[in-house]
Amino acid sequence: MSEILLGGNAENAMKDLIKVGDTKSFAVDVIEASKQVPVIVDFWAPWCEPCKQLGPAIEQAVMAAQGKVKLVKIDAEENQQLASQLRVQSIPTVFAFIDGRPVDGFAGALPQSQVAEFIKKIISMAPDDGLDEAFAAAENALQNNDPLAAAQIYAQIIQHQNDNVKAIAGLAKCQIEAGEFDLARKTLGLTPPSMENDPDIASARASLELAEQPGDSCEDADLVARFEANPEDLQTRLDLALALNRKNDREGAVDHLIAIMTKDANWNDEAARKQLLQFFEAWGFANPASVAGRRRLSTLLFS
Repeated sequence: MSEILLGGNAENAMKDLIKVGDTKSFAVDVIEASKQVPVIVDFWAPWCEPCKQLGPAIEQAVMAAQGKVKLVKIDAEENQQLASQLRVQSIPTVFAFIDGRPVDGFAGALPQSQVAEFIKKIISMAPDDGLDEAFAAAENALQNNDPLAAAQIYAQIIQHQNDNVKAIAGLAKCQIEAGEFDLARKTLGLTPPSMENDPDIASARASLELAEQPGDSCEDADLVARFEANPEDLQTRLDLALALNRKNDREGAVDHLIAIMTKDANWNDEAARKQLLQFFEAWGFANPASVAGRRRLSTLLFS
C-alpha cells in the first residue's frame, strides 16, 4: 500500500498558512515560498491600533482563500533592518510577493471588503498553477478505479496549497476507499476551522460515517434471498440498500430506500429518508445519482 494512502507525509505538508516571521526566516518564508504561492507580508507592531484592526481582516481573507495565498506577520520594531530595506515608512504596511518579488502593497488599515479584494487581486496575478488539470487527472484516475494514483495527485496538490479543502477531501476519500478509516479521519482533522462546512469536506465526512456504519453480517446473496422471501421486511431492504451502496450500485440503493418510504415513510424514525440524505451528502449533491435520487424523493414527498 502506498505511503500516501497510509498517511505518508500528507500531514507534514499541511503547514500553517499564517506564520510569524523575522529577518532570518524571510528568505525561506517569503522569497522561496512565494515561488510556489503568493505570500502576503504584514509589518505590524504590538502597540499599533490600526494593526490590531487590519491583522484579523488579513488573516480571515487568507484563510478564506483556501491555500491560494499565505501570510507572514513581521514585527517591524523587532526587525527594523528588514523593514528599512523594504522602505516601510509607517505601520501597518503590507506587501504581496510573487515569484520572490514584491508586486503590490498598501499602507494603513483597510476595511474587510477591501482586504478581500486585495487578496483576490494578488491571487489572480499568480501564474496558472495547473490545479484544474490536476483535479481532472485525479477524477479520471478514480473513474478508472485507481485510487492510489488519485491519492498521489491530491497529496501533490496539498504540498503546494496546504489548506486546499478539495484536495484534503479527495485524499480522505481515497483513504476511505482503501479501508484506512483512521487515516481518513486524521486527514479530515486537518481541515481549517473556517472551512469545516465546505461541501467537499462534508461529503468526505459523510463517506467516512457511511463506511464505518455497521451493516448486516450476512453475505449479499443471503440478503437478496431474505428480501425475495419477504419483500415486506423493511429492515432487510435497508440492509440491502447499504450493501448495494458498498458495491457502488447507487441506483439500486435508492430504489430500496424509496420503496421503504413508499411503504412506510415513518418506519424506524424515518430511517430510509435519513439514509438517503446521508447517501446524497456522501456522493456529492451534484453527483448524477444524487440528482436523480433527490428528484425521486421530492416527487414522493410532495405528490
